[in-house]
Amino acid sequence: MKTIAFFNNKGGVGKTTLVYHLAWMYADLGLSVLAADLDPQANLTAMFLDEDRLEQLWPVDGDHRQSIIGAFQPILSGTGDLASPHVEHVSERLGLVVGDLGLSRLEGILAQAWPNSMDRQEPAFRQLSAFYRLLVDAANQRSADIVLMDVGPNLGAINRAAMIASEHVAIPLAPDLYSLQGLRNLGPALREWRSEWRERLTKRPSAALVLPNGEMAPIGYIIMQHAVRAGRPARAYERWTARVPAEYRSSVLGISDPSKVPAWTVDGYCLSLMKHYRSLMPMAMEAHKPMFFLKPADGAIGAHTAAVSACYEDFKQLAIRIAENCGVALSV
Repeated sequence: MKTIAFFNNKGGVGKTTLVYHLAWMYADLGLSVLAADLDPQANLTAMFLDEDRLEQLWPVDGDHRQSIIGAFQPILSGTGDLASPHVEHVSERLGLVVGDLGLSRLEGILAQAWPNSMDRQEPAFRQLSAFYRLLVDAANQRSADIVLMDVGPNLGAINRAAMIASEHVAIPLAPDLYSLQGLRNLGPALREWRSEWRERLTKRPSAALVLPNGEMAPIGYIIMQHAVRAGRPARAYERWTARVPAEYRSSVLGISDPSKVPAWTVDGYCLSLMKHYRSLMPMAMEAHKPMFFLKPADGAIGAHTAAVSACYEDFKQLAIRIAENCGVALSV
């Protein structure tokens, strides 16, 4: 099982849409996939499930036992440890850890657990490792080959605890100034979290505790939703795209030698440039399916037919690239 987090502290870059489509793509390529909605906004869950099912999972006057908050309820109430999570069946090869807006209630608990773990307090370690243990349990339920984690766009305590559960990190970003600033914030945070978690691992109070390694190894960046003219990003977008390789190396990898920075067109850390698919996305949301599975009955006719095929190939190539970088075997 490989855990891959898709993370950027700059919101609105298309991160959740990316995770949703990659989950479906990996399932289509034959893997058993677990999609984990660890963002308190729960947008990934809303993409996977219709409103009728969401009302069942998030009852207004009842317990959200089948969402992620149900697994965390013993921790939130102070009555025990993590409960076994519910995994929502999406398809034969795809399961979902259902998100919940109530997840934000963990922020204070996890913020306090971080310093407490330096005092070898076992409850603190159980709280900080809860996301990891939840994902392991959920992945075992589905015999998952790969876990795709959608996390919120911030550097708070929830994301810190979620990120130490990840082996690999892919960074979606938009070709703009805000995403470059996001890299400057995200890179140092990842290195700090990795270093501080390794220090905490030396202070574990019991060898029997199941704890993540907290690798959080960056595998590259995906530039999202750029406009295309003549097969290349439009000039306004290309201006910012050209600055990403140097910023990624400097901020995320800690490499600062400008003489070794390639152009984005040949940058090995650039996993993909994903086009803005314009009318396909609203159509896909209406049909409640990925863009690359749209059919004529969904309105994908005429020029849309070719766009759907191109979209499938784009996501397939990105999925293959990510799998190669994370050591995931695909039979393609």
